[in-house]
Order: sequence, then structure tokens, then C-alpha cells
Amino acid sequence: MKILYSFLLFALPLVLKSQGKNDLGNVITEISVQNLDLVTFDTKDQIFASTISGDIYQYHPSGKQLNFYSPTRQGRLQQLEAAWTVNIFSFSADLQEYKILDRFLNLLSENGFFQANINLAKAATLGNNNIIWVWDESDLNLKILDYRRNTVTQSQPLNIILNPDKLEVLEIREFKNRLFMNVKGEGVFMFDNQGNFIKKINLVTDQRLCFYNEHLLWLNGEKVMAISLQNQETKEIGLTGNDELESISIGQEKIALLTKNSIKVFDIPDWIKNLK
Repeated sequence: MKILYSFLLFALPLVLKSQGKNDLGNVITEISVQNLDLVTFDTKDQIFASTISGDIYQYHPSGKQLNFYSPTRQGRLQQLEAAWTVNIFSFSADLQEYKILDRFLNLLSENGFFQANINLAKAATLGNNNIIWVWDESDLNLKILDYRRNTVTQSQPLNIILNPDKLEVLEIREFKNRLFMNVKGEGVFMFDNQGNFIKKINLVTDQRLCFYNEHLLWLNGEKVMAISLQNQETKEIGLTGNDELESISIGQEKIALLTKNSIKVFDIPDWIKNLK
């Protein structure tokens, strides 16, 4: 009996652990960045991070700093994207300008929106075929900008679709030839590649949009949550083990969890890879 009792004391914690929630495993590296703001991965899982003054750092997945870019005019970025195969895109609503940099953070292009007759750009994102999607708050239009010619080629009024009295656009992002617009307190709106409204995703969050396998991921305390872009099924998929994490960013094989001044990097666990 004593042998059986001892065995149960040893085995029970292991059984309970095996029945527990999915976790992220061990941290690969932790990168400290003072005044950390936005984080994005490129296609090689290199990490690009901006500060609240608009400086941009580039890191190897191991945490080694590779490059650094500091703009001549300082301003907070509302968008930083490196997931495109060639260029890095940044946008500052404070400065009303966008920049395109190469993979080594050398400046390739820098333009303001006023020259393109965009009066108050509040959100912008890089799209396919040399375009930039721009949310112009001055006339409540979603615009397509050909950045090679700095010319608006299409403008879609959204005041009929969206409530103009509660319209604060936090972010826009293109994903698999669709545009997603996160509206504060309202949800995430999906558009086709011409800016035509498709549907609303019932996710209300102030976190950055994080896409993976036709899902949007976000944090709810220690919980990692996912909502399907197809059927809007929402579920808890795992735990971070830390309720002080502020947002999540995902690359090809790595995932980053952000705190106020640090980036925690993990391998993407199977319970995320298996999302369908």
C-alpha cells in the first residue's frame, strides 16, 4: 500500500501537467528595448522594433542587433511592417509621411501624404502591386495610393458602412489579398482588394493585428486567444504564463511576446501551428 501511495504522489503531478493548458515553452531570447513600441518579423524571422520616437532596430532571432535607423525628423510610428519580401514600411500619423527602407534599414523612399491630396492620414499599410492603403480621416475615405507616382488611384467612402460618430481607426493591414481595419470599440472590418466591404470580425481589441493560418491571435491576460476569419469561432488556444505581456507578433517559425520594454522570443508551438 505504501508503495502504491508513493507511486501516486509521484505520478499525479505528471498526469495533471499532461492535462494542463498549452504553453509557449522556453524563451529563446529576450531583447531589451527602451520605450519599445511596435514589433514585426520579416520572412527570415529577423525582428524589427520601433521606439516611441520612431527609431527602428533590427535584430537576429538570437537577439543580436544587426542594424539601426534613426530618422532626421522624430515621430512615433503608427505602422511598421517587414513581412513583405523586399522592403520595410513605416508610417507616422504625427509627421503625415511614410518611409520605405531596404532589408538593412537604408532609406529608399520618403514621402508626405499632402502632395497626394490626402489631408489627414490616420492609418496606412503596404499592399500588393506597389500600393499603400491609406485611411484619410478628413473625408472618411479608404484610399489606394500608387507610391511610385505618389498618386491616389482609388477612393472608397466608408461613412455609410462605419459609424462616423464612433470612428477611431487603430490599424489597417493587408493579409492574403484582403484589407483588415481595426476600429476602436467596434471590431475588425474586412474588405476585398478593391476596398469593398466583405464582413465584420467580432473582435474588439486595442492590440496590434496578428494573423496566422486564417486566424487572428491576441492576448487576454495570460490566455492566447484565436478567432477564425472564416466562421468567427473564438477559442482559447494556450497560455503565456505571464499576465503582464501586452501583445503578440508572429513570424515564420518564431513568435514574440511584448512587454513595455522587452521582446520575448519563442519557437512557434505546435498548438499554434495546428490552427485550422
